[in-house]
Parts: sequence; C-alpha cells; structure tokens
Amino acid sequence: MPVGAWTGSALVTGASRGVGAALVRRLAALGLTVHAVARDAEALARLRGETGCTVHAVDLTDASALARLGELDVEVLVNNAGLIAGLGRLDRIGAEEVDRMIDLNLRVPLQLARLLLPGMVARGGGHVVNVGSLVASSVFPGTAPYAAAKAGLSMAGRVLRYDLAGTGVRVTEVAPGRIETDIYVAAMGGDRDQVRERLFGRHAALKPEDVAEAVMTAVTAPPHVDLSYVEVVPTDQAPGGAVYAERRD
Repeated sequence: MPVGAWTGSALVTGASRGVGAALVRRLAALGLTVHAVARDAEALARLRGETGCTVHAVDLTDASALARLGELDVEVLVNNAGLIAGLGRLDRIGAEEVDRMIDLNLRVPLQLARLLLPGMVARGGGHVVNVGSLVASSVFPGTAPYAAAKAGLSMAGRVLRYDLAGTGVRVTEVAPGRIETDIYVAAMGGDRDQVRERLFGRHAALKPEDVAEAVMTAVTAPPHVDLSYVEVVPTDQAPGGAVYAERRD
C-alpha cells in the first residue's frame, strides 16, 4: 500500500540536518513513526521537538549501534548519511580518511539494509532508499574514495532489486547533483562562509528539500511502481569534459 496509508515506521540516517532533516519532516507529516539517526544529539533534540520523531544519537560506524538499530521494525529505510572526509588525488588523501568514506558511505548502508530487510520481506512490503550521488556515474576530480563508495552502493542496489523481485520490497536510488549543504565544507577546509560562497554563491544548487521531494515521490508511489533510479540535478549542472594532459617526454 502507498506510504500515506501506513501506520508503521521509517528510519532516516544523517537526519540531524540537510536532506535527512527534510525527510524526517516529510515522513512524519505522513503519520509514520520516524527514527531519526545521527551523531548530533542537540540537533536531533530540536528535530524531535518539531516533528515528534524518535531520535537515536549514535555513531553509525559503531557495530553495536548498528545492531541495535537493526532490531527496529521498519517499513522504510532511507540510507542518507554521507561523508566526504578528504578531497584530492588518492595518494594525497590519508588512509584514515579513505577508510572513513568507505565505511559510512558503503558499509553502513549495506549493513543496515541487511539487518532490516528480513522484517520487510516477512511483511510482504517495504522500501529501501539509498541517497547516492552523481559521482557514482560521472568523474568529479579528487573524489576517488567517495565515488568508489557511492558507485558500490549503486551497484549493490541494482543487485538487491533483482534479488528482492517478487517480495514486495522496493529499492530506489536517488542520485543528486550539487546540494546546498555543508558536506564539502570540512573536506575543502578554510572558512565555512568562504567555501559556501565558492560552491553556491554564483551557482544555483539544489536545496535539501528538492532531494527530499524526489525521495518522497518514490516512497509514495503506488505499490506496483518502483522508481528504481532517480537523478536530480540543478538545471545548470551538466557533468562532462575530458582531460588532455601534456606529455612529459
């Protein structure tokens, strides 16, 4: 049945701000019990006061925290949490930063899906939504670990959709372009306002609500409809181009 008729629950990771917070607001408005997961306890508390969501202030890379979340009975899982810990050529990014990006962007969503899918299959319906990125299919310089993780999650979703055919469980990947959030700020370093001006000052980026709207379109579709892949980008963003490096000999 469409999610508007459900009285069950949803789980959203990376829920304290940006796309995640926008999704918590939208899902709660439908009447679902929303489990909002993030590390920022204060931001989650504000979101709980606004929406009535159930909050889980945890580090998703902690195996015990993942296991506890896996015990929930969830109809909609939105793997939204993401991290860009470093930007630059791969050999210039620290080992810890590489591991953190692979961990949060790939291992965590796979493990959460693994833990929560049995309940969905037993119920005969549910929805796994992976918020991916345009970097999974287009070349953005300096993003090798992040792009690898998002590409891996994209392929995992395609395989999972095949494996779940006939169970009533839907799998959707929403792949956004540039969003007006702070995900790049820490990786780029420097002053936050300067980084945001560089990224968004002269370019119209997506708003978190735009991506949340794309997710909600998939989640609220009739049960026989699976929007398996949705790419949502700013009107003026079009990846492309090539590099022709000068030979050294």
